[in-house]
Amino acid sequence: MKKRLALVAIAALLISILAACGGTNDKEKTNEGGKPAGGEKVKLSLWHNFTGDDLRAQTMRSIIEQFQKDHPNVTLDIQAIPPDGYKTRLKTVAAAGEMPDVFILSNGSMTQEFSAAGLIQPVNDLIDSHQEWKDGFMPNSFDAFTVDGNIYSAPMGLSPTSILYYNKSILEQNGLTVPKTWDELMNAISVLKGKGITPIALGNKAAWLAQSSIFSSLADRVTGTEWFLKAVKQDGASFTDPEFVQALTYMQDLGKAGAFQDGFNAIDNTQMEQMFAQGKAAMMIDGGWALSNLASNANAEALEQMGATVLPTIPGGKGEPNTLSGVVGVGMGLGKDATGVKKDAAFELIYAMSGPDAQKRTLESNQLVSYKVELDKSKVSPIFSEVYELVNNVKLTPVYDGKLTSAGGEAVNNGLQELLMGGKPEDIAKKIQDAQSKALGQ
Repeated sequence: MKKRLALVAIAALLISILAACGGTNDKEKTNEGGKPAGGEKVKLSLWHNFTGDDLRAQTMRSIIEQFQKDHPNVTLDIQAIPPDGYKTRLKTVAAAGEMPDVFILSNGSMTQEFSAAGLIQPVNDLIDSHQEWKDGFMPNSFDAFTVDGNIYSAPMGLSPTSILYYNKSILEQNGLTVPKTWDELMNAISVLKGKGITPIALGNKAAWLAQSSIFSSLADRVTGTEWFLKAVKQDGASFTDPEFVQALTYMQDLGKAGAFQDGFNAIDNTQMEQMFAQGKAAMMIDGGWALSNLASNANAEALEQMGATVLPTIPGGKGEPNTLSGVVGVGMGLGKDATGVKKDAAFELIYAMSGPDAQKRTLESNQLVSYKVELDKSKVSPIFSEVYELVNNVKLTPVYDGKLTSAGGEAVNNGLQELLMGGKPEDIAKKIQDAQSKALGQ
């Protein structure tokens, strides 16, 4: 009897040991939610454009570094590409059918085109698995990243693109007030130019800035949003219509009046922002992304002298005057080749870079977000607080390259460079019309 009991005890012990070993094995393979645990090695490629010294870029790089510390099993192959060259490089690899696993994805036409080509994967599962995070976004935040019901990214910021920044001291010292009408703007340009002061800083080296930050809002003032959306679809409106030619003419008038410094096509967006921050220009028309750079590069006295408003009204314009052009910011995209445990790790990286904590840290780095976070004004610059209030009291209108096809957007970018160098508005309008029509197969 004792021998039988001993055998039973030994058998029970062996079973418990085997069960324990089996349990340990399972835990090594997976953690809660079925995601890869620390023991399983994963390699992810990550492309981003957070290369600058602005607070937002520093914050995002810090988040990436923390992710690497928290996930020793995940090896990141990081490509950090300056903003002005990022889209071109990404489109080059996309044309070859190759994609990074996780990368900065622009909403609108880029999301639509990459989706149609099967180059990216939806992130619905990630968003739905974090309901509180999903509910924290402002209304319609996912719209520009949604194609046929699939969501391809979560926005990491909010980008009003046409804020008129101004230096209070320079305007006051020259007997000027903040321009609210087109005539007041042209008068300010004339007065400042006559005194050897650059009226408006412009850095259009990469061509997108004049389109995104000036023309998108200026043209909307002239044509109205409804006309533009019809022209985008080539449905009842054409870019050769008189109102669009008139919008181009207004843009050219700025160049002819000497609104911008010499060589504006030779400096980039960051150099332009530094020029304004250093008091070398009375005004600057730029996006909300400038706030982080200004907070990093301008001293406290300079920041106190900065103000922000919308572009002036246009006489007889069809668009609403109290508006800014703008879109939700970029998000992190998921490449087509990230599958299995690699996809699980990619989801964790995307959440780390755009989840609630990242949204809060982004806001505190002087970058607007489309996420419901209460602003602690003690942690941001005075100009950021002013823009934060401005954005919450105006309506956003479309940014041209967020709605046009890639070919149409490129035609506008190149056309504006040509326009500011003396090109004919009618000729440029036709090039834009031809590019958009051809891209839509019409």
